[in-house]
Amino acid sequence: MTDSAADIGADDHELAAWAAASAGELLLDVRESGLAGRELKDAGDLAAHELLMKLLAEHRPDDAVLSEEAHRGTASAHDRLETPRVWIIDPLDGTREYSEPPREDWAVHVALWERGKLVAGAVALPAMGVTLDTARPPEVPPATGTRPRLVVSRTRPPAFVEALAREIDGELVPMGSAGAKAMSVVRDVSDAYVHAGGQYEWDSAAPVVVARAAGLHTSRVDGSPLRYNQNDVLLPDLVICRPELAEPILAFIREHGTD
Repeated sequence: MTDSAADIGADDHELAAWAAASAGELLLDVRESGLAGRELKDAGDLAAHELLMKLLAEHRPDDAVLSEEAHRGTASAHDRLETPRVWIIDPLDGTREYSEPPREDWAVHVALWERGKLVAGAVALPAMGVTLDTARPPEVPPATGTRPRLVVSRTRPPAFVEALAREIDGELVPMGSAGAKAMSVVRDVSDAYVHAGGQYEWDSAAPVVVARAAGLHTSRVDGSPLRYNQNDVLLPDLVICRPELAEPILAFIREHGTD
């Protein structure tokens, strides 16, 4: 990874990786500040958001930004629906896990959408000391699990995923943030991340572009493409998995749905 802003140049992949890692380092500092609970969540969210907005304004001043925090109040300098390049960011994905040291399953998401498609991105897992990005596409190792491993929310595992696991003789792997879950497939901690029931574009944009770069399958639960920078930023479902599991997973959902 580059060491300073001067090394970024015109490379969007390197910028995404550097920005995500930098926000992650700041979040680790905030986590050590003595704050706890809601105060820690809010302080981390705000600090990472402000840093990412500052870095993107400095290095890509003509691009728009769609951020979870900005969507709730702080507008980008550009209209994202009228701009050909939009950075889609989640400054702190997994605030609950972040506020529960020493949990590691939280992330920073930075992705670039350009003219209809995701083209670059990074997911930092700061507490693990890892950033996965499209500058150096990760190579997914051969599966080491003896059964398909389906990563699910540690607090709200969907019932249909439990049924899917039974159907394909899989096992459930509980985990925190969406980014951590998606990257667990890249890291061979799990084999599939299947979600339905509520997410937004910033929850999945960076994980999806990194997963695609690694050669994984990505889609909606009906098999249709994941589309970003839409007028409605709700993007409630997705599948990220090893390619060989895509058809069994999608076939199960076609037959049984996600209710």
